[in-house]
Amino acid sequence: MGCKNCCSICLQCLFGYETNVMLVINNKGVGALFRLIQFLIIAYVAVYVCWIQRAYQDTDSVISSVSTKVKGNILTNTSIEGVHVWDVPEYVIPPQGEKSFLVLTNVIQTPGQTQSKCPEIPSLVTKCESDSDCIEGHTEVHGNGVQTGHCVQYSDTIKTCEVQAWCPLENDTIIPKPALLGAAEHFTVLIKNNIQYPKFSFRKRNLLHHINSTYLKNCTFDRKTDPHCPIFRLGHMVTEAGEDFSIMALKGGIIGIFIDWNCDLDFPERFCIPKYSFSRLDNKNPENNIAPGYNFRFAKYYKNNKSIETRTLIKAFGIRFDVIVFGMAGKFNIVPTIVNLGATLAFLSLVIKCLWHNHFHVVPELLPGDCYFSMETTSYGTP
Repeated sequence: MGCKNCCSICLQCLFGYETNVMLVINNKGVGALFRLIQFLIIAYVAVYVCWIQRAYQDTDSVISSVSTKVKGNILTNTSIEGVHVWDVPEYVIPPQGEKSFLVLTNVIQTPGQTQSKCPEIPSLVTKCESDSDCIEGHTEVHGNGVQTGHCVQYSDTIKTCEVQAWCPLENDTIIPKPALLGAAEHFTVLIKNNIQYPKFSFRKRNLLHHINSTYLKNCTFDRKTDPHCPIFRLGHMVTEAGEDFSIMALKGGIIGIFIDWNCDLDFPERFCIPKYSFSRLDNKNPENNIAPGYNFRFAKYYKNNKSIETRTLIKAFGIRFDVIVFGMAGKFNIVPTIVNLGATLAFLSLVIKCLWHNHFHVVPELLPGDCYFSMETTSYGTP
């Protein structure tokens, strides 16, 4: 008998069919709470999931390439070099700009350097009284050459250790003010940016369809009048980044050019356009301004009239512009739509069950006017 009962129970579980019983409770408080929860869930799905998050879309990240071209000329007249015209090959580094380019704004030049011997620049470790204070073959980390072991006259009152180096040595303690190439704020740069979203076979560039050669020769980016022009004035970008070009030009710095390609590809292609913004990227902390700005050194080599290798050393200060492209594209896809719709329905069902169990820990007694329904039979009852 035990085995028969067990088999009978197993068969009932296997082939039995269960139906839900729907209980309708005429309670205004419970009903209002139930409708409020339903409304909040639907509002959450409609506003946050669909409108803000666009969870019904498939997404892809942008792939980008950038090229830049700077234009402008500066005339300078200094005691060291005399009259000199600076053009693009001299003040733009590297000459073929991609996602980053640097424009010189200030320079310290040391012309006529040759391999010879000269006094070291005075410092706590290079000052001396006699040859015994200098070590032959010794090099200082922050020095300019290799010591010869001799203590020589640097000036009328100061002696320093002699070094074998490129002489005369550079003295970079005095930075030209105002910046020697401060007029670079009037230079312009053409930024050509090509992007693609491979998942959607979508390609575009920042030279939009309405931009022709005539427009390109006469436009300059302005957020109000020409927001789509790809030609930018350097001074305008620095100003939009919240900086003063004349001050920044003294010691240099780094400016970020941000190109935002966030696109909703459910709309026509013409609505997918770049948005430009600018920000200073290097540290500008008044409480810690050690090694501020941006600078580096390079040299121009040549041979003098005695065929001796000579160079002009240049300590260059400049503003580096980094072009940073980012973006995300979305397009309707049935798969994430079904997934999010299913998750919403499951969430709604879960909340209803939680509401039921929070208010009724056991099946309640039917109140007058209440009724319940079965999927197979319908019965009405009142106590």
